[in-house]
Amino acid sequence: MPVPDEEAFRAEVRGWLAANLAGDFAPLVGSGGPGREHEFVPERMAWERLLGDSGWIGLGWPEADGGRGLPWGHEVIFYEEYARAGAPARVGHIGEQLLGPTLLMFGTTEQRGRFLPGILAGTELWCQGYSEPGAGSDLAAVSTRARLEAGQWHLDGQKVWTSLAQFADWCFVLARSDPAAERHRGLSYLLVPMRQPGVDVRPIVQLTGTSEFNEVFFDDARAAAADIVGAPGDGWRVAMGTLAVERGVSTLGQQLGFQREFEAVLATARATGAIDDPDIGARIVEAWAGLEVMRYTALAMLERPAGAAPGTEPNVNKLIWAQWHQRLGELAVDVAGAAATLAGPGYGLDNAQRLFLYTRADTIYGGSNEIQRNLIAERGLGLPREPR
Repeated sequence: MPVPDEEAFRAEVRGWLAANLAGDFAPLVGSGGPGREHEFVPERMAWERLLGDSGWIGLGWPEADGGRGLPWGHEVIFYEEYARAGAPARVGHIGEQLLGPTLLMFGTTEQRGRFLPGILAGTELWCQGYSEPGAGSDLAAVSTRARLEAGQWHLDGQKVWTSLAQFADWCFVLARSDPAAERHRGLSYLLVPMRQPGVDVRPIVQLTGTSEFNEVFFDDARAAAADIVGAPGDGWRVAMGTLAVERGVSTLGQQLGFQREFEAVLATARATGAIDDPDIGARIVEAWAGLEVMRYTALAMLERPAGAAPGTEPNVNKLIWAQWHQRLGELAVDVAGAAATLAGPGYGLDNAQRLFLYTRADTIYGGSNEIQRNLIAERGLGLPREPR
């Protein structure tokens, strides 16, 4: 299929969004996202299915695997127009932006044929089973156990901070399949159905008063023997591939959400007169500059040759956006003034308060800032490992 001209493609995306973010879907404009994942969940699931039916999922995936095979420049255009239209935060992004690319890199033909169609159609939702109470940034320390027995994987253990697990149909789980092997050498990457007796999901109430993260307990949960990506014990390599994707292409959509948040803060600063304060004005300029830095960092990562091993750019990118987003949350409540110190009835938070509270965790989840700096120093700069 010929690749459409970029401007024609932009007009196509813009027109489709304008036509469909109307009627029953009109209330979804601006909904969802960090601290707001509880909003309009059934309606956003229906929106996900509409995106799938209309061919807007898997834009860059190979046509042979059900995608549209478009270059990354077209994906950037889609993300830009999606954010500009105020379209709702995606409930299927973990499947499309994390698991899908992982299966394209490491999955078998059978796995791609089985799992990619549900992601492309927006009918199957995924969550990520990485972090544990004793293994957050130190992912090689995971202790969830998996044993192969009678043609099935049996899982026992606990995951935590699992985004959208309460809605997910499947979870990709990093588990210890060889207890005798040291750290990352004994891990496997398993595809586990969530709707079974051995899986217990418990939402975690956050500072925002909402629950988009969860604890997930596996008590002899089952997965088919074939539902392992890569070989047994090869889970670390596959998991690192997923992390490289998570901190790469998928951050474009995230950054465009940041743009929307920044514009809301700027509008509040103008409305309250806070923009006339020299300190606030300087922080607004700094925030704008940070957005530009993030954009060009992400685009530089996209220009890496296909199949090239990721360097430390994803770690640098995580450091940049986590610190930037946290400062934006602080700026949001500062420009709102004294009103930002009071919640509404029933702990009702406005967008500035929710942004401030949610971003407290940005420098921890997804790999803490301290871990990112160690990885950059050791892998990127060749400095000695930190003493353990």
